Amino acid sequence: MKLSFTTLGCPTWDLATICARGREYGFDGVDFRGYLETLDITLLPAFTTQAEATRRMLADAGLEVSGISSSITVCVAEKQAQNLEEARRTIAAAKGLGAGHVRIFGGGDLKAQSRGELAKVGREMIEKILELDGARDLKWCFETHDLWIQSSDCRLLLDAIQDPAFGALWDMGHTPRVGGEMPHVTLKALGGRVYYTHIKDAEYNPRHPQAMADGWRYTLPGAGMLPLKEAVEELIASGYSGWMVFEHEKRWHPNLPKPELAFAAFTRWARGELGE
Repeated sequence: MKLSFTTLGCPTWDLATICARGREYGFDGVDFRGYLETLDITLLPAFTTQAEATRRMLADAGLEVSGISSSITVCVAEKQAQNLEEARRTIAAAKGLGAGHVRIFGGGDLKAQSRGELAKVGREMIEKILELDGARDLKWCFETHDLWIQSSDCRLLLDAIQDPAFGALWDMGHTPRVGGEMPHVTLKALGGRVYYTHIKDAEYNPRHPQAMADGWRYTLPGAGMLPLKEAVEELIASGYSGWMVFEHEKRWHPNLPKPELAFAAFTRWARGELGE
């Protein structure tokens, strides 16, 4: 199992710091979701014209680029042109960086369309993305997020889009906390279509000053109430050998622990508790 972290958790780190800290804390890779002040890395020279130099810099630190986390939202027909343009840029950046996965969202509006209709929109969008040069060299992974968290809903998208280049990003924090599902239920539905993961922990504590609207707050890995160990163990038992990505949402929640604390805690948990 390979451990990665998303730059969502270290929004103030430059590339030199990402390399130094990633190696120090024992990570194998990094997933780019923003860099410094810019959320879309495909707009920055370090990930476009200078991508190969960035890749070498990371490789010298023992890090791969596990993936690029995009803002592509496939079940929104009005975003087709925007999605395709971002997909073109992302393909080019992924090629330069050596990344194999692209995170995308499902999204959509249930007030305007049923889930089944949204899944058809998603299928049409993915078909257009996969027609782009280089698209089939990547895995396009929709996150268990927004309208697509419960496994029965995710299955609609997976059944509508059976192309092997399309699969799921299992966010192990979302499915139990928001979807109310235990890992074995989620994994049974997603089956062999899990191509990528996000891991984060949380506890239900509505009185805590950092509690979100649903009463939950994020914690360090292993300190919360989510069945993360069970989720990872069941996923490994299913044959998964890909990336385990720590998603520390520091960019969205500034009061969370500093990445120096959280990232080190994740690798200790993963390599200790999980025997990695």
